[in-house]
Amino acid sequence: MPSTSARKLSAFAARLCLLTFIGMVVTNVFVDYFAYWLTWIPLVLWLLIGFGVNRRRSGTKAAGVTGSAPEPVVTAAPVTGRWKAQNSPADKVPSHGTRAYGQAYAIDIVAEPEPGARPGFGWWPLARGNADFPAFGAPLFAVADATVVRTDDRQRDHLSRTSWPAVVYFFLVEGIGRTLGGARRIIGNHVILDLGGGTYALYAHVRRGSLTVRPGDRVRAGQQLGQCGNSGNSTEPHVHFQLMDAVDCKTADGLPFTWQDIGVPANGEIFEAAPAAVAETEGTVSGPA
Repeated sequence: MPSTSARKLSAFAARLCLLTFIGMVVTNVFVDYFAYWLTWIPLVLWLLIGFGVNRRRSGTKAAGVTGSAPEPVVTAAPVTGRWKAQNSPADKVPSHGTRAYGQAYAIDIVAEPEPGARPGFGWWPLARGNADFPAFGAPLFAVADATVVRTDDRQRDHLSRTSWPAVVYFFLVEGIGRTLGGARRIIGNHVILDLGGGTYALYAHVRRGSLTVRPGDRVRAGQQLGQCGNSGNSTEPHVHFQLMDAVDCKTADGLPFTWQDIGVPANGEIFEAAPAAVAETEGTVSGPA
């Protein structure tokens, strides 16, 4: 398995290559300084580094003792009510097309309280307010008894990107900018729980200012942590959930999960999540363990 320092060095090199490419393109707009073909070298290197990291992590999994993925960790669902799965590991691994940031087995879910409640995708309006989406502000719950190890809810919730022009902007401008900004700008506001046994749960794209827990707090399964938002690399309000084998998503590998009474919903599958057994201390912040 690549060492933590090697992974951090790879991530730094990739960002440096991307930044160099952007700098060379901008420079050539004003000054004929570089041969045109030279500007593509750092971009190709950026792609190769990313491919190499993904392949190396994939090979590590395939070369394991059992020759297969580890057994899924059973947890409660992070939400309640009627939701739909997107980018699910039930369909492919890595579910998001990359193993970066520990998201090999990550899943995205959007609230679907009833058919048509969630705005569709099209040409107009160019962007929508977050209040138009039933997922925005939905409560997020602890999937198990755990210790809070990281929190961040200071980033803004941006408008949705649910039109073709907005998605082009999202990938070509905003996506590149967030990549250069590092993991925090990608996952947005977030909370990470230590479930014990070397397993960590990450909730990404949390609503700004909504977290009710802080690092060191002990939480019980079913206790509310915060609210679903639209921060970070997100096109609309949704919950991004994943399990990892380390607290730092920049160096962690993803771990498979299965939700009690639900399993792992496939892409497009509608599921109902019942409330977990909520602790008596729900709504309060418990002290450090």
